[in-house]
Amino acid sequence: MATTPDIPAPDLTGRLAVVTGASDGVGLGLATRLAGAGAEVVLPVRNPRKGDAAIAKIRHRHPGAEVSLRELDLSSLASIAALADRLAGEGRPIHVLVNNAGVMTPPERRTTEDGFELQFGTNHLGHVALVAGLLPLLRAGRARVTSQLSVAAGRHGINWDDLQWERNYRGNRAYSQSKIALGLFGLELDRRSREGGWGISSNLCHPGVSPTNLLAARPEVGRGRDTAKARFIRALSARGVLFGTVDTASLPALHAATAPGAEGGRFYGPSGFRHFSGPPAEQEPYPGLRSTDEARRIWTTSEELIGLRFPAVEAPAG
Repeated sequence: MATTPDIPAPDLTGRLAVVTGASDGVGLGLATRLAGAGAEVVLPVRNPRKGDAAIAKIRHRHPGAEVSLRELDLSSLASIAALADRLAGEGRPIHVLVNNAGVMTPPERRTTEDGFELQFGTNHLGHVALVAGLLPLLRAGRARVTSQLSVAAGRHGINWDDLQWERNYRGNRAYSQSKIALGLFGLELDRRSREGGWGISSNLCHPGVSPTNLLAARPEVGRGRDTAKARFIRALSARGVLFGTVDTASLPALHAATAPGAEGGRFYGPSGFRHFSGPPAEQEPYPGLRSTDEARRIWTTSEELIGLRFPAVEAPAG
């Protein structure tokens, strides 16, 4: 029988971690591990009922866990700004931020409150706005920012001619674009932090393939029942074949966000066949993540779209 992979987490006592999308799935598994390692964990959630259930599960595993909810809808720039203001008012430096939340492949094109295509607006622009709003607290904590991508980021690219998919919506391609964009932003964040002395490190991870809720029935994105792909993944995962579990899928993010040897500007994922499952390890970035020109372009485009500016980084002399 195959051994289920696991990794230790370092002692995180006294550290504050913020994990988006932690009310279920991989995010909940990660938040549970962080809390078990001693971190104080903030769960920004859209659905308070699911958030309360998540906290109950974490405290069942770790009765002394320091864990709390905040309101956040990543599809709303106003909600993101409100969370940033609230955390700024609390004044606690943030040591770990995991950009984990996401929506996946609505069958028809949907938009955020601010008019962005739902996946691009939530998975990418929402997290860009969150990092921008929390930047002073991240700098104060010399934080590690980890952005959760997907194996889907290994396909397709940025649809620069129609970023919002207004002319020919294709859900899978739009999802891939949202994750590639987030990855390019995460790598550019690390470069700009090093050049500007921000004190932040930023890396990327992906969970492989596991039976999370991203492809399950999601009425809020127009999907009334589980997809065939979700049922297939769930069946093989339950048999320990090819795909990981929700618990093992959280390990790359745990490694990227906490391991002393996990570095900024790197990409971590499962080390098994086709990076679907297995213990976490560094891997080569997907082709769509390798262009620094594309990273700079998505950075400036994202700033323009969300109406926020990061500190300027001076170009090197000469």
